[in-house]
Amino acid sequence: MSASQRPLTVDHGSNKAWLPQGADLLALGALLLGLGLLYIPTYSDLSSTIWATDEQGHGPIILGVSIWLFFQKRHELAALNQPGDTGLGWLCILPAFLLYLLGRTQAVILFEVGSQILLLIGLLLLFRGRAGLRMCWFPLFFMIFMIPLPGALVATVTGPLKAIVSTVAESILYNIGYPVARTGVILSVGPYQLLVADACAGLNSMFTLEALGLLYMNLMKYTGAARNIALAVLIVPISFAANVIRVMILVLVTYHFGDEAGQGFVHGFAGMVLFMVALMLMLLTDKVLGLFLPAYASDTEGKPA
Repeated sequence: MSASQRPLTVDHGSNKAWLPQGADLLALGALLLGLGLLYIPTYSDLSSTIWATDEQGHGPIILGVSIWLFFQKRHELAALNQPGDTGLGWLCILPAFLLYLLGRTQAVILFEVGSQILLLIGLLLLFRGRAGLRMCWFPLFFMIFMIPLPGALVATVTGPLKAIVSTVAESILYNIGYPVARTGVILSVGPYQLLVADACAGLNSMFTLEALGLLYMNLMKYTGAARNIALAVLIVPISFAANVIRVMILVLVTYHFGDEAGQGFVHGFAGMVLFMVALMLMLLTDKVLGLFLPAYASDTEGKPA
Protein backbone atom coordinates (compact mmCIF):
# COMPACT_ATOMS: atom_id res chain seq x y z
CA MET A 1 0.00 0.00 0.00
CA SER A 2 1.46 3.36 -0.97
CA ALA A 3 1.92 6.20 1.46
CA SER A 4 -1.07 8.01 0.00
CA GLN A 5 -3.23 4.91 0.51
CA ARG A 6 -2.37 4.24 4.13
CA PRO A 7 -5.38 4.34 6.46
CA LEU A 8 -5.62 7.34 8.72
CA THR A 9 -4.77 6.75 12.38
CA VAL A 10 -6.25 8.68 15.26
CA ASP A 11 -3.93 10.03 17.92
CA HIS A 12 -5.90 9.37 21.07
CA GLY A 13 -3.23 11.10 23.14
CA SER A 14 -4.19 14.45 21.67
CA ASN A 15 -7.75 14.05 22.92
CA LYS A 16 -7.25 12.88 26.47
CA ALA A 17 -10.10 11.67 28.57
CA TRP A 18 -11.59 13.95 31.18
CA LEU A 19 -10.30 11.62 33.90
CA PRO A 20 -7.33 9.24 33.73
CA GLN A 21 -8.19 5.69 32.78
CA GLY A 22 -8.72 3.52 35.84
CA ALA A 23 -9.17 6.44 38.21
CA ASP A 24 -10.71 5.55 41.58
CA LEU A 25 -13.80 7.72 41.36
CA LEU A 26 -14.89 6.94 44.92
CA ALA A 27 -11.56 8.01 46.41
CA LEU A 28 -11.38 11.05 44.15
CA GLY A 29 -14.91 12.08 45.05
CA ALA A 30 -14.24 11.67 48.78
CA LEU A 31 -11.06 13.74 48.47
CA LEU A 32 -12.78 16.57 46.59
CA LEU A 33 -15.69 16.50 49.02
CA GLY A 34 -13.32 16.82 51.97
CA LEU A 35 -11.46 19.74 50.38
CA GLY A 36 -14.78 21.38 49.53
CA LEU A 37 -16.10 21.07 53.08
CA LEU A 38 -12.92 22.68 54.38
CA TYR A 39 -12.35 25.49 51.93
CA ILE A 40 -15.66 26.42 50.28
CA PRO A 41 -16.60 28.40 53.45
CA THR A 42 -13.21 30.08 53.22
CA TYR A 43 -13.74 31.05 49.58
CA SER A 44 -17.25 32.24 50.40
CA ASP A 45 -15.89 34.55 53.10
CA LEU A 46 -13.16 35.82 50.77
CA SER A 47 -15.61 36.53 47.95
CA SER A 48 -17.66 38.83 50.17
CA THR A 49 -14.71 40.56 51.84
CA ILE A 50 -11.13 40.70 50.60
CA TRP A 51 -11.74 39.43 47.07
CA ALA A 52 -14.47 42.04 46.60
CA THR A 53 -11.90 44.86 46.84
CA ASP A 54 -9.88 46.30 43.96
CA GLU A 55 -6.63 45.54 45.78
CA GLN A 56 -7.25 41.78 46.17
CA GLY A 57 -9.60 41.15 43.26
CA HIS A 58 -7.03 38.91 41.59
CA GLY A 59 -7.62 36.11 44.13
CA PRO A 60 -10.38 34.24 42.23
CA ILE A 61 -8.32 34.40 39.04
CA ILE A 62 -5.29 32.88 40.78
CA LEU A 63 -7.51 30.16 42.24
CA GLY A 64 -9.03 29.33 38.85
CA VAL A 65 -5.66 29.23 37.11
CA SER A 66 -4.21 27.03 39.89
CA ILE A 67 -7.06 24.52 39.51
CA TRP A 68 -6.49 24.48 35.76
CA LEU A 69 -2.75 23.90 36.23
CA PHE A 70 -3.42 20.96 38.54
CA PHE A 71 -6.00 19.59 36.09
CA GLN A 72 -3.41 19.68 33.32
CA LYS A 73 -1.19 17.36 35.38
CA ARG A 74 -3.86 14.72 36.02
CA HIS A 75 -2.69 12.17 33.44
CA GLU A 76 0.98 12.54 34.35
CA LEU A 77 0.16 12.03 38.02
CA ALA A 78 -1.96 8.98 37.25
CA ALA A 79 0.89 7.49 35.22
CA LEU A 80 3.33 7.62 38.14
CA ASN A 81 4.10 4.15 39.47
CA GLN A 82 6.12 5.27 42.48
CA PRO A 83 4.70 4.61 45.95
CA GLY A 84 3.60 7.48 48.15
CA ASP A 85 5.63 8.74 51.07
CA THR A 86 3.25 8.10 53.97
CA GLY A 87 5.44 9.47 56.74
CA LEU A 88 6.36 12.71 55.02
CA GLY A 89 2.81 13.11 53.74
CA TRP A 90 1.23 13.01 57.20
CA LEU A 91 4.05 15.25 58.46
CA CYS A 92 2.58 17.93 56.18
CA ILE A 93 -1.12 17.07 56.49
CA LEU A 94 -1.34 17.25 60.28
CA PRO A 95 0.27 20.74 60.57
CA ALA A 96 -1.94 21.86 57.68
CA PHE A 97 -5.07 20.91 59.65
CA LEU A 98 -3.75 22.69 62.73
CA LEU A 99 -2.95 25.77 60.68
CA TYR A 100 -6.43 25.69 59.16
CA LEU A 101 -8.13 25.35 62.55
CA LEU A 102 -6.07 28.21 63.97
CA GLY A 103 -6.84 30.44 61.01
CA ARG A 104 -10.53 29.55 60.90
CA THR A 105 -11.23 29.89 64.62
CA GLN A 106 -9.07 32.99 65.16
CA ALA A 107 -9.93 34.72 61.86
CA VAL A 108 -6.33 34.69 60.64
CA ILE A 109 -6.98 34.55 56.91
CA LEU A 110 -3.26 34.19 56.11
CA PHE A 111 -3.17 30.85 57.98
CA GLU A 112 -6.55 29.68 56.74
CA VAL A 113 -5.81 30.19 53.05
CA GLY A 114 -2.15 29.21 53.30
CA SER A 115 -2.99 25.87 54.95
CA GLN A 116 -4.40 24.49 51.71
CA ILE A 117 -0.99 24.65 50.05
CA LEU A 118 0.59 22.61 52.84
CA LEU A 119 -2.39 20.21 52.75
CA LEU A 120 -2.04 19.67 49.00
CA ILE A 121 1.69 19.06 49.41
CA GLY A 122 0.90 16.43 52.02
CA LEU A 123 -1.74 14.76 49.82
CA LEU A 124 0.63 14.63 46.85
CA LEU A 125 3.33 13.06 49.00
CA LEU A 126 0.86 10.61 50.49
CA PHE A 127 -0.51 9.35 47.16
CA ARG A 128 2.26 10.03 44.62
CA GLY A 129 5.44 10.58 46.63
CA ARG A 130 8.17 13.09 45.93
CA ALA A 131 7.92 12.55 42.17
CA GLY A 132 4.32 13.77 42.27
CA LEU A 133 5.35 16.77 44.36
CA ARG A 134 8.08 17.70 41.87
CA MET A 135 5.59 17.35 39.03
CA CYS A 136 3.16 19.83 40.64
CA TRP A 137 5.63 22.29 42.11
CA PHE A 138 4.52 25.21 39.92
CA PRO A 139 0.74 25.00 40.62
CA LEU A 140 1.56 24.83 44.33
CA PHE A 141 3.93 27.78 44.09
CA PHE A 142 1.42 29.75 42.01
CA MET A 143 -1.17 29.40 44.77
CA ILE A 144 1.01 31.57 47.00
CA PHE A 145 -0.20 34.58 45.01
CA MET A 146 -3.75 33.80 46.17
CA ILE A 147 -2.87 34.27 49.85
CA PRO A 148 -3.92 37.75 51.05
CA LEU A 149 -0.89 39.85 51.92
CA PRO A 150 -0.54 40.97 55.55
CA GLY A 151 -2.09 44.39 56.05
CA ALA A 152 0.98 45.76 57.81
CA LEU A 153 3.23 44.78 54.90
CA VAL A 154 0.85 46.26 52.33
CA ALA A 155 0.57 49.54 54.27
CA THR A 156 4.34 49.81 54.70
CA VAL A 157 5.19 49.23 51.05
CA THR A 158 2.19 50.82 49.33
CA GLY A 159 2.73 54.31 50.76
CA PRO A 160 6.18 54.85 49.20
CA LEU A 161 5.08 53.14 45.97
CA LYS A 162 2.11 55.49 45.56
CA ALA A 163 4.34 58.49 46.21
CA ILE A 164 6.87 57.40 43.56
CA VAL A 165 4.18 56.56 40.99
CA SER A 166 2.49 59.93 41.61
CA THR A 167 5.79 61.77 41.24
CA VAL A 168 6.70 60.07 37.96
CA ALA A 169 3.21 60.50 36.49
CA GLU A 170 3.15 64.19 37.45
CA SER A 171 6.62 64.80 36.01
CA ILE A 172 5.80 63.18 32.66
CA LEU A 173 2.47 64.95 32.25
CA TYR A 174 3.89 68.30 33.31
CA ASN A 175 6.78 68.03 30.85
CA ILE A 176 4.44 67.34 27.94
CA GLY A 177 2.42 70.44 28.73
CA TYR A 178 -0.41 69.52 31.11
CA PRO A 179 -1.20 71.73 34.14
CA VAL A 180 -0.49 69.06 36.74
CA ALA A 181 0.64 69.57 40.32
CA ARG A 182 1.15 67.09 43.13
CA THR A 183 0.58 67.22 46.87
CA GLY A 184 1.61 63.94 48.42
CA VAL A 185 -0.39 61.34 46.48
CA ILE A 186 -3.02 63.83 45.30
CA LEU A 187 -2.68 64.99 41.70
CA SER A 188 -4.30 68.30 40.70
CA VAL A 189 -5.04 68.74 37.00
CA GLY A 190 -6.98 71.82 35.95
CA PRO A 191 -9.97 72.15 38.32
CA TYR A 192 -9.84 68.50 39.37
CA GLN A 193 -8.05 66.58 42.10
CA LEU A 194 -7.32 62.85 41.97
CA LEU A 195 -6.19 60.68 44.85
CA VAL A 196 -3.83 57.90 43.79
CA ALA A 197 -5.44 54.93 45.55
CA ASP A 198 -3.80 51.71 46.69
CA ALA A 199 -5.30 49.78 43.79
CA CYS A 200 -3.72 52.18 41.29
CA ALA A 201 -0.15 51.93 42.49
CA GLY A 202 0.15 49.46 45.32
CA LEU A 203 1.97 46.30 46.26
CA ASN A 204 -0.98 44.09 45.34
CA SER A 205 -0.92 45.09 41.68
CA MET A 206 2.80 44.30 41.50
CA PHE A 207 2.13 40.99 43.24
CA THR A 208 -0.54 40.14 40.65
CA LEU A 209 1.64 41.14 37.70
CA GLU A 210 4.50 39.03 39.06
CA ALA A 211 2.10 36.07 39.10
CA LEU A 212 1.16 36.85 35.49
CA GLY A 213 4.82 36.87 34.50
CA LEU A 214 5.60 33.58 36.20
CA LEU A 215 2.56 31.98 34.57
CA TYR A 216 3.78 33.24 31.19
CA MET A 217 7.21 31.67 31.73
CA ASN A 218 5.63 28.40 32.80
CA LEU A 219 3.37 28.27 29.74
CA MET A 220 6.35 29.03 27.50
CA LYS A 221 8.21 26.17 29.24
CA TYR A 222 11.44 28.14 29.53
CA THR A 223 14.25 26.17 31.16
CA GLY A 224 17.06 28.70 30.86
CA ALA A 225 17.70 29.82 34.45
CA ALA A 226 19.27 33.16 33.47
CA ARG A 227 16.37 34.00 31.14
CA ASN A 228 13.75 33.13 33.77
CA ILE A 229 15.49 35.02 36.58
CA ALA A 230 16.06 38.09 34.43
CA LEU A 231 12.43 38.22 33.29
CA ALA A 232 11.10 37.62 36.81
CA VAL A 233 13.24 40.48 38.16
CA LEU A 234 12.31 42.84 35.31
CA ILE A 235 8.59 42.27 35.93
CA VAL A 236 8.94 44.57 38.96
CA PRO A 237 9.90 47.69 36.93
CA ILE A 238 7.44 46.60 34.22
CA SER A 239 4.58 46.59 36.73
CA PHE A 240 5.76 49.96 38.05
CA ALA A 241 5.70 51.41 34.52
CA ALA A 242 2.23 49.94 33.91
CA ASN A 243 0.98 51.57 37.12
CA VAL A 244 2.37 54.93 36.03
CA ILE A 245 0.62 54.61 32.66
CA ARG A 246 -2.64 53.70 34.41
CA VAL A 247 -2.49 56.81 36.61
CA MET A 248 -1.62 59.00 33.62
CA ILE A 249 -4.62 57.66 31.67
CA LEU A 250 -6.96 58.47 34.56
CA VAL A 251 -5.52 61.98 34.88
CA LEU A 252 -5.87 62.63 31.14
CA VAL A 253 -9.44 61.28 30.99
CA THR A 254 -10.42 63.43 33.98
CA TYR A 255 -8.80 66.53 32.49
CA HIS A 256 -10.40 66.17 29.04
CA PHE A 257 -13.78 64.63 29.91
CA GLY A 258 -14.44 65.60 33.51
CA ASP A 259 -14.41 63.96 36.92
CA GLU A 260 -17.47 61.81 36.23
CA ALA A 261 -15.75 60.12 33.30
CA GLY A 262 -12.54 59.57 35.25
CA GLN A 263 -14.34 57.95 38.17
CA GLY A 264 -16.86 55.96 36.13
CA PHE A 265 -16.43 53.17 33.63
CA VAL A 266 -13.00 54.41 32.55
CA HIS A 267 -11.67 54.02 36.10
CA GLY A 268 -12.59 50.34 36.10
CA PHE A 269 -11.38 49.89 32.53
CA ALA A 270 -8.02 51.38 33.52
CA GLY A 271 -7.44 48.24 35.57
CA MET A 272 -7.67 46.19 32.37
CA VAL A 273 -5.35 48.65 30.68
CA LEU A 274 -2.84 48.06 33.46
CA PHE A 275 -2.65 44.35 32.66
CA MET A 276 -2.67 44.85 28.89
CA VAL A 277 0.20 47.34 29.11
CA ALA A 278 2.11 45.09 31.50
CA LEU A 279 1.61 42.10 29.20
CA MET A 280 2.83 44.00 26.14
CA LEU A 281 5.87 45.30 28.02
CA MET A 282 6.59 41.80 29.30
CA LEU A 283 6.40 40.30 25.80
CA LEU A 284 8.67 43.05 24.46
CA THR A 285 11.13 42.51 27.31
CA ASP A 286 11.09 38.77 26.67
CA LYS A 287 11.92 39.36 22.99
CA VAL A 288 14.84 41.60 23.93
CA LEU A 289 16.13 39.07 26.46
CA GLY A 290 15.92 36.42 23.75
CA LEU A 291 18.65 38.28 21.87
CA PHE A 292 21.10 37.69 24.70
CA LEU A 293 19.88 34.78 26.82
CA PRO A 294 18.71 31.34 25.64
CA ALA A 295 15.21 30.31 26.65
CA TYR A 296 16.19 26.67 27.04
CA ALA A 297 19.10 25.40 29.07
CA SER A 298 20.26 22.77 26.57
CA ASP A 299 19.95 24.77 23.36
CA THR A 300 21.42 28.23 22.80
CA GLU A 301 19.27 28.65 19.70
CA GLY A 302 16.11 28.81 21.75
CA LYS A 303 14.74 25.33 21.06
CA PRO A 304 14.15 22.65 23.67
CA ALA A 305 16.27 19.57 23.37
